[in-house]
Amino acid sequence: MNPLAIAASAAEMDGLAFIRAIAAGEIPPAPIAELLGFADIPEVEEGRVVFRGTPTSHHYNPIGTVHGGLAMTLLDSAMGCAVHTTLPAGTAYTSLEVKTNFVRAITVDRGPLLAIGQVVHRGSRIATAEGRVVAEETGKLLAHATTTCLLTPR
Repeated sequence: MNPLAIAASAAEMDGLAFIRAIAAGEIPPAPIAELLGFADIPEVEEGRVVFRGTPTSHHYNPIGTVHGGLAMTLLDSAMGCAVHTTLPAGTAYTSLEVKTNFVRAITVDRGPLLAIGQVVHRGSRIATAEGRVVAEETGKLLAHATTTCLLTPR
């Protein structure tokens, strides 16, 4: 499906229904999620979303670890989608800022990763959320972040 068609369907649904439809495979995932390999969404509830992805050698940087951009993208997506689950139909959001901290190196040996986004505060114009990337098998924290999102009518 065309990404603009996906966005159009988002405008017609409340955020929780939209993210649940993506998780159920009724609406295709975002192209970036497919490209980077984190299109699996095992958990969705209001104010909380979990993405699952497995790093591969394609995610490596030249110093022998997974590029930090993968963790940052996972965090931005999980936190943003957590905010999205709180929005009524016809409301959009955009990330104003994201602060990421890396606490452990990510390699292919870590196995599948979970990116967990959780809303901290949702007002009428601004929402904040926090996120964690953990190794699914061990639960070890690999990175964490916070975000501020601007809420706007579509």
